[in-house]
Amino acid sequence: GRIRDLHPLETCAAGRTTERAWTDSMPFSYGKENHMKQLTKRILPFILSLVLALPAGTTALASGDGNMDGGGGGMGSGTATDVWHNQDGVRITVVTGDGSPASTPFDLSNFGISGDILHFGKVSKLQYSGGAPLSLDPHPYSCSRPGTALPRIISGGNSGTRAAMEAIRRYFCSEYAAQLVAEKTGIPFEELVSGTYKLAIEPIAYFTHGGRNYAMTATEAALYNQMSGGNLRRTMTSLTHQNLPLALFLETPDLGYPAWTGTTSGKVSDAEILSALGIGIVSYRDVPEEMLQAPDYTYRVDTDVITSVILTSSTEVNPDRLASVTFHINGGSYTVNDIVMPAGGSQVVWAKWHTPPEPTTLTIQVSVSGASTARTSFVARIVSLEENLPPDPLATDTNPHFSMPSLPSNPQKTSTSWSVWSARWHFHWEWEADWQWESDMQWEDWGHNEDCPQDCGESHGQWVDRGRWADHGEWVDHGWYDFSSTAYHASLSGSMEVHPDDIVPTAQGDTMKSGYGIREDATARFSANAPASHYAPAQTAVAYFPEFGYDMYWRLLSCSGGNPASFTFKPNGYSTYGRNVHFTPVWYPDGGAYTVYTYIIDAWTPSGMLSVNVDDSVHIQGSVFDDWNSSRE
Repeated sequence: GRIRDLHPLETCAAGRTTERAWTDSMPFSYGKENHMKQLTKRILPFILSLVLALPAGTTALASGDGNMDGGGGGMGSGTATDVWHNQDGVRITVVTGDGSPASTPFDLSNFGISGDILHFGKVSKLQYSGGAPLSLDPHPYSCSRPGTALPRIISGGNSGTRAAMEAIRRYFCSEYAAQLVAEKTGIPFEELVSGTYKLAIEPIAYFTHGGRNYAMTATEAALYNQMSGGNLRRTMTSLTHQNLPLALFLETPDLGYPAWTGTTSGKVSDAEILSALGIGIVSYRDVPEEMLQAPDYTYRVDTDVITSVILTSSTEVNPDRLASVTFHINGGSYTVNDIVMPAGGSQVVWAKWHTPPEPTTLTIQVSVSGASTARTSFVARIVSLEENLPPDPLATDTNPHFSMPSLPSNPQKTSTSWSVWSARWHFHWEWEADWQWESDMQWEDWGHNEDCPQDCGESHGQWVDRGRWADHGEWVDHGWYDFSSTAYHASLSGSMEVHPDDIVPTAQGDTMKSGYGIREDATARFSANAPASHYAPAQTAVAYFPEFGYDMYWRLLSCSGGNPASFTFKPNGYSTYGRNVHFTPVWYPDGGAYTVYTYIIDAWTPSGMLSVNVDDSVHIQGSVFDDWNSSRE
């Protein structure tokens, strides 16, 4: 889809030469409509390509088995009354192992499908195969837009892009998709993934035929074509009898449908569609116990993060009776000792650790001594954001229905605080009395007794204790622990700038022609009054673009590390010289601001993650084709 390394003078068509004003910064894969018709007649045929991957927040469910594959080819431009508007979706039906429907089918699409849409109701391929007739449904058409965007389902269309089967397979084999299906059908998640059920997934195309708007699955298109005497195939053949039915088919036989071994890029017949095409199947079996739980934490791969718990105690936890916590994470142990808190108080306790390099699901266990915590087991989902790069831009790309989307407003948390208890002994001396009798025995002589005979002796008497009470007490420390709380706080601020790539030849400041590359420089500043063991500065930045509605595709930026952290685009695989750029679409409206939105995340603290939204713009005036000169030889 791109003419790479084109020499300054290279023959593109007989009798004409085309001079390229620059080499790498204007990828020859874009075009505005006013230049496109003339230019595309003179360039080499374009190779359609697209790299799709798992949307953000969607994690692979290892137990989901995706029995599906797909193909497709180029699309004609159509006419005013018979045209595909590059809008697709899927119909999902939950079925039992023998193919019996277990739910009413429902439709999903990334597009807000509304208006006067002719459709045939929510009927699955299995029901049509069982003899259900094709009949128009008089009720308004309805479909849902998933919170996490679907990957591209049907190849072709005005953008010339191709669906990526691996992305489709990961999406529908994910826990997110299973949770969504459970919500839509009312089947409990645990029951849905127990191995009893399967998902039958059918591609849907939204198109105009004979001046009327339709929503059809591949099976419905084949049945409708038979009823119309082949008129649909004559006018919409690239869609209804190629890219739509070949969007999904089986790799192995299932539910009575065979594996498809025919063409993956040519036209197919009604009979082939009805017997084998336009269906993919997802099976669930042997789901790990941790997958039945919604994650308590979601972290990115290869990232410093913090996991925390809250300890409480009805009695005082002091240096004479300390508490401790051990976090058991991914085969390692992280122990926090010397924890104190007043009676009835609480204390946040955390472990700072580094996530694995690959997506996975972990169970974090917590052992507590000397205090209590509400939970001692957590599910952590480790996800990757690397996998949803924008597709290869093409010279034939157009978007006549484009409208400027609103900037996203992702949740942002730019400041937070936490505290740590400490204890110090408060001396309080008191005298503790110990009264004891100190005896002093003395003889008391009674003198001579006249009545006593001579042998009584000269005198008599008795011993008398002349002692006293004496305090033998001592000073005793009756002190206590005084508790004090040290407050910590952290904040995150971000900024970003987008500019034309340094090698764009005709840029003037931040005004540039569409089709050229832009670079981004984002900065995240993390400030805290705490030791480094308390936090991890920002590590992740994700850029989104207006041509994709700030959805569906994104770029994970390269991070410099440290604080402040700098973020830039990674090398673009579609750039001839590997420039760190994103290519603006050539059809982008003149006079408009092309605004890039970036979400900076993964600044972790004991009280959660900090995040910030930033954006910046370049001004679009003209297109890359304005920098090409054509002359006759």
